[in-house]
Amino acid sequence: MKTWTLGKLRLHLLEGGRFALDGGAMFGVVPKTLWSRSIQPDERNRIPMASHPLLIETPEKKILVDTGLGNFWEGKRRDIYAVEMQDPLEGTPFRPEDVDLVVLTHLHFDHTGGSTRREGDVWVATYPRATYLVQQRELADAMYPHERNRASYLPETFQPLLNDGRLQTLSGRVEVEAGVWVLPVPGHTPGHQIVLVESEGKKAAFLADFVPTRHHFPLPYIMGYDLEPLRSLEMRKLLYPQMIQERWLLLLEHDREATAGVLVQTERGYRLEEVPPDDQSR
Repeated sequence: MKTWTLGKLRLHLLEGGRFALDGGAMFGVVPKTLWSRSIQPDERNRIPMASHPLLIETPEKKILVDTGLGNFWEGKRRDIYAVEMQDPLEGTPFRPEDVDLVVLTHLHFDHTGGSTRREGDVWVATYPRATYLVQQRELADAMYPHERNRASYLPETFQPLLNDGRLQTLSGRVEVEAGVWVLPVPGHTPGHQIVLVESEGKKAAFLADFVPTRHHFPLPYIMGYDLEPLRSLEMRKLLYPQMIQERWLLLLEHDREATAGVLVQTERGYRLEEVPPDDQSR
């Protein structure tokens, strides 16, 4: 667990497991000769990925953003993605019962895998007191997937929550708790959202798959997994200037090494300037 203090809030990046994805798919139209200079693929052309759920600790509540890979991986599927499973709260002072709210940036399996767990033949909520939140458009796409996105959605990670009334939908930008907003950022999926946090004039954002790793900040470095890549590009051009001007602390969900920093623009383009945990200069 790594922690940053943001005003009156504490932002904890957790360890929700490790996996690997095809490097070509992760970098879209960018040739391997370019992206492989920054990150080396394995013998199966996969690049290393992490899952870092975010736990926002406010004076009143504990809000979990995304839930990691989960513990249901086995056999061929585990091998394909080189999954290493880990409970996000393991080794932390927090328990599942402590979580008041779970915000899901979207419903892909690497973001919702830990939302439910199996008890015998039944899937139940991992966080028994929590309400789960997702954009209405995202739930609609997950419930009625098409050939392009079907493999990314695993019903057992969200359908049980919907059945027992725990999964609630949002529409647009919403303040879910004082100082904590969800902001729709379509592109990766039409219903993808990021989480914005503000306290005492300081701002942070959990980027999820909007910018999954530090290697994806250059504008052309958009994933092949993005269903609407031109919208991803449009949203980057819209948000990057604000991120730079207001010095948002940017929290990365999938980078194994660089987990947080501020965005800077140089003559060679955009890059992340890392900010170490508990950097009181903010």
